[in-house]
Amino acid sequence: MTEATIPFRKRMEFEYGEVQQVSPLVRRLVARNPSSFTFHGTNTYIIGHGRVAVIDPGPLLEEQTSALVKALEGETVENILVTHTHHDHSPGVTPLKEKIGGEVHGAIPREIPPGVKTAESIQYDFAPDHVLEDGTIVNGDDWSLEAVHTPGHMSNHMCFALAEEDILFTGDHIMSWNTTVVSPPDGNMAEYFSSLEVCLARNEKTYWPAHGPSIPDPEPFTRAYRNHRRMREGEIRKCLDNGHHTIPEIVGRLYKHLPEKMHGAASRSVLAHLEHMVQTGRATSEGTPMETATYRTA
Repeated sequence: MTEATIPFRKRMEFEYGEVQQVSPLVRRLVARNPSSFTFHGTNTYIIGHGRVAVIDPGPLLEEQTSALVKALEGETVENILVTHTHHDHSPGVTPLKEKIGGEVHGAIPREIPPGVKTAESIQYDFAPDHVLEDGTIVNGDDWSLEAVHTPGHMSNHMCFALAEEDILFTGDHIMSWNTTVVSPPDGNMAEYFSSLEVCLARNEKTYWPAHGPSIPDPEPFTRAYRNHRRMREGEIRKCLDNGHHTIPEIVGRLYKHLPEKMHGAASRSVLAHLEHMVQTGRATSEGTPMETATYRTA
């Protein structure tokens, strides 16, 4: 099995600065922050009409905030929800709230011990008005959003289920255009696998991710996502069996198809897999699992 078995969707019709109606209750605005991690940019979603909620205002971009304010003229933003606190999702909360109001809902990430390396861009000063927990309901006019705790990509990651349209807003947990980076110490592969099972146990008919187009048939897509992760751990085990005991060696073997600038992200993902394999007794590490450790098959 290869990455190609995931039925990625990359075709996406949009214009920066233009709010699109993508379903009767949902509008989308794509932030102009394209990159190898964000695809075309961060998707901000507006839920409802008149009295609305906004999901993921996005990065700190004046263009994005101004486009949201313009689109919402004559409406009331009652709630601002955040899937997680990476810098391409949550910093836009503050300027949006200052201009048009709204109660902020989000979860708090786990504390990272001093001196522990993280490659992630996390907004540590995020301070929601309401701390979300799994199952929290945020109500609007004739619609509601259920918070679904899906740690893995980040410890405070939340998906949001819109029951009235059988939609799950999946943030970065499941994306249509690429696999998701899981980067320790806040990212955790064991949690990620568990969160994929959470989604598979649900019944939403469409996923709307924070990057890329929608996923209209989410169950086989999510199973392919899960199978890809299982495949990757099998490949890592083969690398260990064949004498490749360090993360740079493993990345060099498994990610030849990626440009070298992406090898840093690949290293974080391999670390997350090795950490999981050590926890489950399938691999050993000389000392604490980290990027500089030496690993062997258990």
